Amino acid sequence: MPHLVLLGDFIFDNARYTSGGPAVESQVRKLLPSKWNLTLLAVDGSSTDDIPGQMRLLPNDATHLVLSIGGNDALTYASRLGLSLFGIPDTPDSNTLDSLAGIYEDFERQYRAVVDICLRPGLPLVLCTIYNGCFPDKAYQRLVPPALAVFTDVILRVAIAQGLRVIDLRSACKEAADYANPIEPSSIGGEKIAQLIVASVTRPDDQRHGTRIFARP
Repeated sequence: MPHLVLLGDFIFDNARYTSGGPAVESQVRKLLPSKWNLTLLAVDGSSTDDIPGQMRLLPNDATHLVLSIGGNDALTYASRLGLSLFGIPDTPDSNTLDSLAGIYEDFERQYRAVVDICLRPGLPLVLCTIYNGCFPDKAYQRLVPPALAVFTDVILRVAIAQGLRVIDLRSACKEAADYANPIEPSSIGGEKIAQLIVASVTRPDDQRHGTRIFARP
C-alpha cells in the first residue's frame, strides 16, 4: 500500500494558520487515491538542521517522500543581507555580492546533505522550491524573488543532479489569498500545494531520466 510522507516546515504544517480551514495535510489526504496512507513529519519552524530528526521518524512502510525545506533558512540568512521580515534597514550590508556567495555556498552544503539523507531509504523523493511570500512592504517584496533565487538555484541544481521531481511553489502561490500571513500558506494556497503534491507522487513517469517540474495545480 502506498504511504506518502511529508517532510519539512510550515509549508506542510500550516494548520495553526488557516483559521479553522483545512490544512495541507487534510487537503492532501482528501486528494490522494484510495488505499494511500499519509504521514506528516514536517514541523512548523523547521530548518535544514531538523530534517535528520524527521527522517529518524520515517515509518517503515513509507513509499514516497516529499520535502519542503529552506524557507526558515532563508529568513535566517536574510539578516546577512541587511533584510528582515519587517523591512529594509537604513544600513544594509555594503558587500552584498560577497554575502550572497557565502549564503549560496552554505545553503548548498546544507541542502545537499539533507537530500542525501532523504535518499538513503531508496524511496522516490520530490523536492519543493521556496515561494516568494506576500509581504506588506512593497519595497521588501520587490527584493524577495531575486534574493530567494539563490536558494531556488540550489534546489533545482540538486534535483537535476539526482533526477528528482520538483514542485515549484513560486508558480503555485502567486496571489495574496494564497497566504495566511507573509510566509505561511492559507487554505487556498494549501489546496494548490496539495494538488501539486498528489500529482507529483501519483503521475507515472513520462521519461526515463531527468527532472520534471510540477508548477500548476
